[in-house]
Amino acid sequence: MKKYTEYSKAELPELHKKLLTEFDAHKTKSLTLDMSRGKPNPRQIDSANGLITVLGADDYRSEDGTDCRNYGVLDGLPEARKLMGDIVGAPPEQVIVGGNSSLTLMHDLVARALLKGVYVGPVTGSKKPWGAQGKIKFICPVPGYDRHFAICEFFGIEMVTVPLNADGPDMNAVEELIKDKSVKGIWCVPKYANPEGITYSDEVVKRFAALSPAADDFRIFWDNAYALHHITDTPDSLLNIINECERAGNPHLPYVFCSTSKISFGGAGLSAVAASAENIKFIKSQLAVQTIGSDKLNQLRHVRFYKDIDGIKAQMEKHRTFIAPKFDVVLQKLAPLADAGIARFVKPTGGYFVSFHGLDGTAKRTVSLCKEAGVVLTGAGATYPYGKDPRDENIRIAPTYPSVTELNAAMDVFATAAALAAVEILLK
Repeated sequence: MKKYTEYSKAELPELHKKLLTEFDAHKTKSLTLDMSRGKPNPRQIDSANGLITVLGADDYRSEDGTDCRNYGVLDGLPEARKLMGDIVGAPPEQVIVGGNSSLTLMHDLVARALLKGVYVGPVTGSKKPWGAQGKIKFICPVPGYDRHFAICEFFGIEMVTVPLNADGPDMNAVEELIKDKSVKGIWCVPKYANPEGITYSDEVVKRFAALSPAADDFRIFWDNAYALHHITDTPDSLLNIINECERAGNPHLPYVFCSTSKISFGGAGLSAVAASAENIKFIKSQLAVQTIGSDKLNQLRHVRFYKDIDGIKAQMEKHRTFIAPKFDVVLQKLAPLADAGIARFVKPTGGYFVSFHGLDGTAKRTVSLCKEAGVVLTGAGATYPYGKDPRDENIRIAPTYPSVTELNAAMDVFATAAALAAVEILLK
């Protein structure tokens, strides 16, 4: 296939005219498709509907006899802590089960660190609150997750970017940045990263575990949101950061998060944070002021429905049958753009997104054109702090929510829009 950069200045206007005709044809279809977020499709949600009725009228006691209708059990039912801990490879005693959103756990841990500090050792207990230490910073691998960045922006935490490579964050850059005491944390989506779809290599995980930050109250926010979200028969593997940090003598570095929001119900799942025993004890001491406990009936529902980690894995196999064909559609529609030399992307083996990289200066234009034709995408720049992609070239594609038929139509629009935006840049 002839690459767009090989077109002469005389040929480009004709190509532009052809693409405009294609785009105008898309607009006549009056599409109304929203691909702005990575939401589960209704068929995925339906596959977990047994959660709604799994508890009978007299089934409200946990395995230790706790009446789940009443107050108490701050850190979650023992069986729920085991279920969630098994997702990320943490023992139940090092897990706190929360409500439906792991984002809430992350937000609140940052907020409490700003106000009250974090655990730093048995003698001193908590460190001086982050908020009392002047300007603080977080490291943000990019492209990355916009909701992580939103937490920092909300609290006035300065974000410092490092490149996300094929094997994980640029660890040379990370190791240099943590020499600064004002750097208090790093955001990580270590498996099927949002949006790139890559999984951190063993070497990168080991280098995380061996970090020696200047700030003794530094934390790794390890958001393992897609731990079981495979879309192929050859899923990626990820080293256990908790185990690796213990081996490296840094047991308190990581906070590990997961949820069932994209396993059961997005609005009624379970979330969890896992960490060292000392971290968990310290977090519980702060959490006790905030709540008397999360929804234990929902925890019991999940345990009754899935029973164990194998039950969750079986559920995710059902999801794979729904999701994998949609990724195939996206990759098929993007392939000609790559062949034309105007795009690159990672072919993910799991997760929820495909990260598209077009020519510099084309992302905003592509998103705008798609909207004009009735297809709403994640905003250009969302994968960078403050919504500012310095090259204006990255777009996160979220294929899970539309049907395959709808997705085919949406990606036809996207492919034409991206090509049109590329030709406009080349014509300048």
